[in-house]
This record gives sequence, C-alpha cells and structure tokens, in this order.
Amino acid sequence: MQEFIIRIMDQFGYLGVCFLIAVENILPPIPSEVILTFGGFMTTYTRLTVPGVIIFSTLGSTIGALVLYWIGTALNPERLDKLTKGKAFRMLGFEKADMEKTIGWFDKHGKKAILFGRCIPIIRSLVSVPAGMAEINMPVFLTYTIIGSTVWNILLVSLGAILGASWEVVLVYIARYSAFIKAALFIGVLFLVIRLVKKKIS
Repeated sequence: MQEFIIRIMDQFGYLGVCFLIAVENILPPIPSEVILTFGGFMTTYTRLTVPGVIIFSTLGSTIGALVLYWIGTALNPERLDKLTKGKAFRMLGFEKADMEKTIGWFDKHGKKAILFGRCIPIIRSLVSVPAGMAEINMPVFLTYTIIGSTVWNILLVSLGAILGASWEVVLVYIARYSAFIKAALFIGVLFLVIRLVKKKIS
C-alpha cells in the first residue's frame, strides 16, 4: 500500500495528493499519515511546496468528507425508521430512541466532533456520516471540516518537510497514537454493549 501511495504522488504531484486524501477519507485503511508526511518530504526534492501540499490535501479531505456527508443525508427519517425496525437492529439490542438520542447529541455537539474528529485517525473518516444524518448546516460542516483538516495536514506535512528523508519516523508515533485511539474505541464499544445487555436483562 505504501509503495502504491508513493508512486501515485511521485507521478501526479499535487493532484495525486488530492486524489489519495479524498479516497483516504472514504476508505480509512488508506493511511493519511503516509500521504501527508511523504508529501512533506517531497517538498525537499521536487517543485512541490509545503503550502501547495497542504492546500491540495485539504481539498481532498473536503471532497471525501462531502461524499460521506451525502451518504449520511441519504439515511433520511423514513429509511432510518425502516433500519430501526429491522431484525438485525433489534437483535443487537438497539432501539429507535437510542438512535434518535445519538443524532440529537450530534446535532447539539456536532461542531466540536467535526472539528476535533478531523485530527483523530479512524474518527476523521467516519465523523461525516453522522453529521449528514443530523443534517448539520452545510456551511458549518464545511467550515469545521476545512479548519480541522487543515490543522491535521499542516502538522503532518510540516513534520515530513522537517524530517526529510527520515519522514517515516513520524509513522511510528502515529501508529502508537492510532493504537491508543483503537483501544479507546474498543473500550467504548465494550462499555456500550455491557450497558445494553444490562438494560435488556433488567
């Protein structure tokens, strides 16, 4: 995967960065840290510049986020109602009220979730779907998406440019950061499952 990403960026420059980041937002397994830090490194030996890589990576982030936002908006109240009435949904112990509370929470706190979620691996790709479901105002969604994505992109592109040929060092620390996030998510899901089971038993 890493070799493929590097080859695309070497061949297509800014457009390669934009395309890969857009795809990364839709398909989380593609690591943004590789794209961004290598993009920063590329500014040390090609015509690419740090501001240029940041701008095109932010453009790609916005495009990918919009695709997932529109997918979220497709889950309108009617479709959501059908989903909550489905056997699979009920077997998992979820109720329509739970889903409505979740969307209500996101509607209230969604701005912060969008802003800070852009700087968290895994979450940065998924946060757009509930934003669409909660029908967060589009200008607001775009503003917070662009700000959050720009901060993440500036950090990693700058690190790649500073470290130069040693840009892969960043991946080690990002991997640890991602592992912590995954562990936190696992604990959160486990807590939710235990809570639902207790609720069902009582």
